[in-house]
Amino acid sequence: MTFSRKLMTTVASCAVVGTMMIAGGSAQAQDAAFKIKQAGDFLIRGRVVGVVPDEDVTSSTLTGEGKVDNDAIPEVDFSYFITDNIALELIAGTSKHDVTWNTGSSNLDLGSVRLLPPTLTAQYHFFSDERFSPYIGAGINYTFFYDSKPGQFNSVKYDDGFGYAFQAGFDYAISGPWSLNVDVKKIYLNTDVSVNGGATKADADLDPWLFGVGVGYRF
Repeated sequence: MTFSRKLMTTVASCAVVGTMMIAGGSAQAQDAAFKIKQAGDFLIRGRVVGVVPDEDVTSSTLTGEGKVDNDAIPEVDFSYFITDNIALELIAGTSKHDVTWNTGSSNLDLGSVRLLPPTLTAQYHFFSDERFSPYIGAGINYTFFYDSKPGQFNSVKYDDGFGYAFQAGFDYAISGPWSLNVDVKKIYLNTDVSVNGGATKADADLDPWLFGVGVGYRF
């Protein structure tokens, strides 16, 4: 099992454990005082995130299709509550992905690339004064591609670009300002790929899912 797969297994396991904690909650946890969500609050979360591309990578000059592998990363996000229910969230994290091209008879190595996708979403938080507070959100994304490795080719270049994002998740207050968080995002992201200086080009809809679990602190 690769390191990435181990981390993704950890994400899934933590999400299951967190859900069980919420469903089963002990009487002691229910009695613990917690900080409700309020206008003016800042919320910092640390998450482990599984990045799963839902890719569609095609080319008019090369038969077959491209494949992009998954990754698991640490991520930090910052939220500010404009009202008791409305917040703005900015996430910061970077992932690395190996890229291959399946021609139908063989796999070509397109190396790897790192993505830095700052994403800003506006969220609506339900039940802001309750221990269990789900939310939904939507926003924009700008992805930087960097540290590209060309694999068996001379060069592989990815164009930076804008996308949009949707999310859903929940916070579960543990005690005081601390909370458990589970979050799912869908980022719609397209990039143009140039191989060997543009001799071969591809259109890549990466459209990754981001599955995260972590803890938050509000102040």
